[in-house]
Amino acid sequence: MGSITGKMQVLLLWLLFFLPPEAGAGEIISGIESKPHSRPYMAYLEIIIDQNYVANCGGFLISEEFVVTAAHCSKGRKITVILGAHDIKQEESTWQKLEVKEQFVHPKYNSSTGVNDIMLLKLQTKAKLNHAVGTVPLPTKSTFIQPGKVCRATGWGKIGVEMPGSDTLREVKLKLMKAEDCNHFMFYDHSLQICVGNPRKKKSAYEGDSGAPLLCAGVAHGIVSYGCPDAKPPAVFTRISPYVSWINKIVKRK
Repeated sequence: MGSITGKMQVLLLWLLFFLPPEAGAGEIISGIESKPHSRPYMAYLEIIIDQNYVANCGGFLISEEFVVTAAHCSKGRKITVILGAHDIKQEESTWQKLEVKEQFVHPKYNSSTGVNDIMLLKLQTKAKLNHAVGTVPLPTKSTFIQPGKVCRATGWGKIGVEMPGSDTLREVKLKLMKAEDCNHFMFYDHSLQICVGNPRKKKSAYEGDSGAPLLCAGVAHGIVSYGCPDAKPPAVFTRISPYVSWINKIVKRK
């Protein structure tokens, strides 16, 4: 890694987190399968790049009209959000497939450094809330989740570096680390990002998990952003609390 520039490092790491299904975008590493529909806020994003290339990201529902995900998932010309899913290969009556009307990438998002990696998606039609589709609360803007806490990441990402992805939603408990544990990431900013995952354990978010949430005590505090190519933790998550005012401003627009 030392021989490549910081910009190339970030792009390489993001490439691993943002891949089409045929490239193995798939699962949480060393996690467990979630109980079906126990995470009703989860959103599966189908992102059409061109006619022959479809990528995937995760996301989470915060209101009937808005989904939060990572800004680097904005590469597509069309995004479809699937809510109420567990097995993404087996459509159920709980599914709601909704088109995205508008993408709101954070105005200070920097694709070269990975800072401000957050995006809001406004749905074409409102989601119908029920037992399988629901919203998740966000922290207050003054909340600063501290290292040492154990939180939970959920997604349809890859189950291992050389492993195939699972079609079903999975989750894993991850420890929040100190800023210095992410010093090997050139542009890591602890005020805007969270260092997630004990480096002594093989637990992490990975390919295909971009945009998925990090929940601490039932509140979404982070968004999967990027990590190491070998999946060794920790990984970098966008810290949500600094963006709450921006989120509320967009959601409350008439």
